[in-house]
This record gives sequence, structure tokens and C-alpha cells, in this order.
Amino acid sequence: MRGFLSCLVAAALAAVLPVRAAADSLTVVAAADLKYAMAEVVEQFRAARPGDRIEVIYGSSGKFYTQIVNGAPFDLYFSADIDYPRRLEAQGLTAGPVRPYATGRLVLWSLRPELARTPLGDLGRAPIRKFAIANPQHAPYGQRAREALAHQGAWQALQPKLVLGENIAHAAQFVDSGAADAGIVALALVLSPTLKDRGTWTLIPDAWHAPLEQGYVVTRRAGGNALAAAFAEYMGSPPARAVLRRYGFALPGE
Repeated sequence: MRGFLSCLVAAALAAVLPVRAAADSLTVVAAADLKYAMAEVVEQFRAARPGDRIEVIYGSSGKFYTQIVNGAPFDLYFSADIDYPRRLEAQGLTAGPVRPYATGRLVLWSLRPELARTPLGDLGRAPIRKFAIANPQHAPYGQRAREALAHQGAWQALQPKLVLGENIAHAAQFVDSGAADAGIVALALVLSPTLKDRGTWTLIPDAWHAPLEQGYVVTRRAGGNALAAAFAEYMGSPPARAVLRRYGFALPGE
């Protein structure tokens, strides 16, 4: 009888106590240029929600787009090119509006200062064995790097020397390891704690390529995920914007 009563009490409590929705787990996919900035933003966000689990996967915006279209279980998508989340929205694969979060900047970076200061138009004649960019086929930073090099007349000359990273962080690894003599990478990466004391960089004028307007969206899969909605809102907060600004991103409204 005592066991029966215990079961009744437990059932009654389960009926009246609020049940925590399955919103304590979140899978975020983000462009590789966000690797360091996003880590800080997530740490800030978790401070007020220590029980929640947030996993962030970094990589190529174009590849993440394809994976989401094919049903990958991602809750938030941060793209280095806002066009990708807009395509998802047009296909009915989002649970909210596409929001801009930053504009990225390109830099010419090398462990050899003289190469980092070489005008882009002269790179084809510089003593370079290998030159790193992200793959233009699916990485927005690679697409913009190609545009900047073409604008300055260096794209054709550099093609035989190119090494292509799967994403912009991979391209930076080529330069950092010495596998490439120089490369075009994200300003946000060379300002990171890992790379800020390595090499020399020169900012590439943004007039030489299409804007790197970046955006994010909650996916259709996460339509009922309160944690996804909360984190999406937090990305527009002053603390999150301050982190992005410190990593060299230009912010919406500024």
C-alpha cells in the first residue's frame, strides 16, 4: 500500500510541476571566422545558464548550408555570407527571420613581414611558393579573396600557387604552419589570442570585393527550442556585440 501511495504522489507532482522543455541542449554551426569570438560569446551566455549545453561546430558556411538542406540536426546557423540563411528562409527551413550580425574583413597575412606588406597586384611576382585562401567553391571568405585578387589583377598569376582551405580557419593554418608563405584570411582570426602575436597583416580594402555581410537564423528544427531563441536574442545584446567588435567585425547599425 505504501508503494502504491508513493506512486500516486509522484504522478500528482509530475502533473502539477512545470516540466523543463527539451531546450537545454543546442547545436550551433558557425562560420570558421567566428571560432574565437563565438567561444567568448558562448562563455558569457552560459554564465547565466550553467545547466544548458551548447555545442558549436565551426566550418564552411556553404557546406553547412548544404547539410541543413539535407536535414542535418542543427539548431542555429551562423553564416559568413548572409545569402545562405536567406536561401534557407526562402525554402521554408527556418523558424524565424534572418538576422545580420556582422560584416567581415579580409587581410593579407604572412609570417614574413615583407610579403604581408606586398601590394595585392604584385603578389604574382613576389617570392611565393604557396598562397592560401579558403576554397571559393563553398567558403565566402574564399569567394571574396578571389574577387579582391581579380580586382588587383593577381588572380591568374597566383592560381598555380594556391592552396585551398576547407574554410578560412584552415587557410590560416596553412600560413601559420609554413605550408603557405602568405594568404588572405579573416581579420577576426589574426586578432585572436592564438594568432595575434604571429606574423604581420595588412587590411584589404573592402571596395575590392563584395561585402562580407554575415547573418544567422534559427532553423526549422529548433522552432520550439527556447534555448535557441534565447541565444539568438543574446547575439544582438551589447556584451555580444562588444566581443564581435573587438575581433574586428563591423556591426549592424554602426
